[in-house]
Amino acid sequence: MTDNPGPRGRLYYGWVVVAVTVVALLISAGARSAPGVFLLPMQGALGLDRGTLSVSASLGLLVFGLAAPLSGRLMDRFGPRRVATAGLLLLAVSFGLSTLARSALALHLSWGLLSGLGTGLVGSVLGATVATRWFVRRRGLVVGVFGAATSAGQLLFIPLLTAWAARIGWDGAALVIAGAALLLALPLWALLRDRPEALGLQPDGDTHARPTPPPTPDPHVMRRALRSRDFWLLSLTFLACGFTSNGIIGTHFIAYCGDLGLSATFAAGTLALMGAFNFVGTLASGYLTDRVDPRFLLAVYYVVRGLSLALLPLVPPGLAFTAFAVLFGLDYIATVPPTTALTADTFGRANVGTVYGWIFCAHQVGAALASWLGGEVRDVLGSYGPAFLASAVLAVCAGGLALGISAPARRRDARPAA
Repeated sequence: MTDNPGPRGRLYYGWVVVAVTVVALLISAGARSAPGVFLLPMQGALGLDRGTLSVSASLGLLVFGLAAPLSGRLMDRFGPRRVATAGLLLLAVSFGLSTLARSALALHLSWGLLSGLGTGLVGSVLGATVATRWFVRRRGLVVGVFGAATSAGQLLFIPLLTAWAARIGWDGAALVIAGAALLLALPLWALLRDRPEALGLQPDGDTHARPTPPPTPDPHVMRRALRSRDFWLLSLTFLACGFTSNGIIGTHFIAYCGDLGLSATFAAGTLALMGAFNFVGTLASGYLTDRVDPRFLLAVYYVVRGLSLALLPLVPPGLAFTAFAVLFGLDYIATVPPTTALTADTFGRANVGTVYGWIFCAHQVGAALASWLGGEVRDVLGSYGPAFLASAVLAVCAGGLALGISAPARRRDARPAA
């Protein structure tokens, strides 16, 4: 077998596809981080209470998760080029309309429903679909790059949106996001291609004496997946991922720091440090996924996450929180590359969009449950400690479940080169 990226002296076009996908994921991540930044400025400008604005933001998150199966199905049928372009256009329309909203209903429709659908079409399964169609041996690395792009989008846009909202208002900043999505739609349509076979290429840029036809999506793959133990194990472990990351930490960590008498600046700085190490951890996880059994990686990630969550309520603030941010950050999105790889190896790379879309939906369900239950536990018991400990137990259980996933043929879609 050869590891050549393609004909000598020529760049494999898959890397062009990776580059344009990274930019799309950056914009989508920035758009998803906007509600948290705009919450207080919108409250003052629109005269709506924080609860009403939170409903719009929550609706956007929920639709974002529910859009994943739809996005995956559409990408498997029509290709990521059409779906991602439509998602960017819808994102631009939603952010533009949100600046005209003057009632709660208008905000729920634009800021919640349309925004969640637009970002869901772009940011939920686009990376997984592109990586599994264009790469086999380097699949994990590319998924890691896409995960790092999502993390970088949040790190980049949160301070930018904060500065823009202070200077030109939340509506001006929303128009900047809308304009960026609109401008990106054209180069995305021009450069993104659905699969390498459309250009006479093979995954990873391999050359063959006889080109292999592209794999055909299975229209009944979900019927097969629902009867598969592996699908449910992947969904349950990813539900635990959402519960223990975006749900409990992403929603309640700043409030937990407030309970301890720590400033919002300290909490935000800790989250920023967590995001920086998340970038490193996701890239490293992608590299390891190409070389180590993904089931073993998932087991290690979830157990380490569980231990860090169990220690959080026990350690004093200060340097110990910095250590937690580093450890948890390295593990935050590290589960994505091995989960994507197992989905592709188990159900075929032509079906990743559809199957991974439903697995990602389980992730968002877990995040929503933790966001709600964490607040309930704090209100009833007066402390986040039991919520963190319960999350730790769930993470360790997920590590055990990961080892129960069947070991599929290693990279079964790999094609031997001439």
